[in-house]
Amino acid sequence: MSSSPSDPRDARPFVTRRSVLRGGLAGLAAAMASRSWLGCDDSSSGPGGSTDGGDAAGPPLDVGVGGDAGADATSPPDGGPPDAGPAERTYFPARTLPARPALRSRIADIGPLGDPDENGLRLPAGFRSRVIARSMQVVPGTSHAWHILPDGGATYITEDGGWIYVSNSEMVLNMGGVGAVRFDSSANVVAAYAILEGTNANCAGGPTPWHTWLSCEETGIGRVHECDPWGEHEAVARPALGVFKHEAAAIDPVRAHVYMTEDEGDGCFYRFVPSARTPDGHPDLHAGALEVAVVDATGAVTWRALPDPQSTGDAPTRDQVPESTAFDGGEGIWYHDGVVYFSTKGDNRVWRYDVEEARLTILYDGDAMADPPLRGVDNLTVSCCGDVLVAEDGGSMQVVAILPGGEARPLVQVIGHEGSEITGPAFDPSGTRLYFSSQRSSDGGTTFEIEGPFHEPI
Repeated sequence: MSSSPSDPRDARPFVTRRSVLRGGLAGLAAAMASRSWLGCDDSSSGPGGSTDGGDAAGPPLDVGVGGDAGADATSPPDGGPPDAGPAERTYFPARTLPARPALRSRIADIGPLGDPDENGLRLPAGFRSRVIARSMQVVPGTSHAWHILPDGGATYITEDGGWIYVSNSEMVLNMGGVGAVRFDSSANVVAAYAILEGTNANCAGGPTPWHTWLSCEETGIGRVHECDPWGEHEAVARPALGVFKHEAAAIDPVRAHVYMTEDEGDGCFYRFVPSARTPDGHPDLHAGALEVAVVDATGAVTWRALPDPQSTGDAPTRDQVPESTAFDGGEGIWYHDGVVYFSTKGDNRVWRYDVEEARLTILYDGDAMADPPLRGVDNLTVSCCGDVLVAEDGGSMQVVAILPGGEARPLVQVIGHEGSEITGPAFDPSGTRLYFSSQRSSDGGTTFEIEGPFHEPI
């Protein structure tokens, strides 16, 4: 039985609005397919695992070193993009991009939320909003229809000084994937397109230091797909990152490790340790060891390798290491300055994992508060200066920043979207525009942009 770092209340049954939604979406997807409503074109250790958890960064490993047998290429179970295992290595080309500007956070200076604006958003003074896209409608200025159920997202600076916002689709029945909107340097929308198609329940994911997007399938046989935000190269499944109910992924660029969450009531906190690094020093995602965290009563973390990361047997990954620690519904995850932050919605917590000390602590514990400022913690991102922005699944439909000092600061509230959740928060390169979606708005999903003084250049 898995151990848990939390108190006895964490043993309660874990049922989310998302799991209920899944049942209804099957019929919805079938109806949409029959009526053609969808216009979308649309980060190794040995068998015992690593025991110190805080490995120092070493020199790049030799490219081409073989991994464990579980990382071999396999046939896609859902008709999505092909797998790329050690037998068929697929890399995305390097891009020479402008450096993101050095910024200073002004989030601590942001005032209270005002009345709803014309888009139904409560914003602080000095901020304004616009709608970027609506599900099943053509993105203005393009010929691309935006996907249903927009979820996790990220931004990428482009060669011309503009940027790209990518957004998952949590649609099921091989109707999920990832869409992208491209902006020029003046924030005008210049293109929209699909970068992944034919997958299932693409929930969150994570950007990579080499400018790709890891899109995670949130199903029991879910995989991670690596996508090109520019839409110039086919997406590729990365089976070495495991087969389980993936939620999100974050890369430690120093140690070349990939951390992942699992949206199960007894899910695990995972780490992928590659067998090799690429010539640029990044993790080679073709092969390596997938590990689960074991957390003791003091918060010290050790890592144990999974015997069957592909779940080819009867035991799902979360049950393969008996001493692994259970987390109540893993959600968003983000790496920032030597720390991996992640949320667990079942107990309304945000966690802080120090990779050097290999120690896990609780940054935010909403269930321990009489009147928590943040409920239904879900997708998250981190500002340049360590503000942890958390999107609510339900709750008050807010994006709330947890400041480095621990104070919670609401940044936006969506009004009139009952039964929805906020997804995909991400800043543009200037740090003055925040993108996110209301996943289940009345029109099937709405993606917003908020502009204002979140940050200033140094």
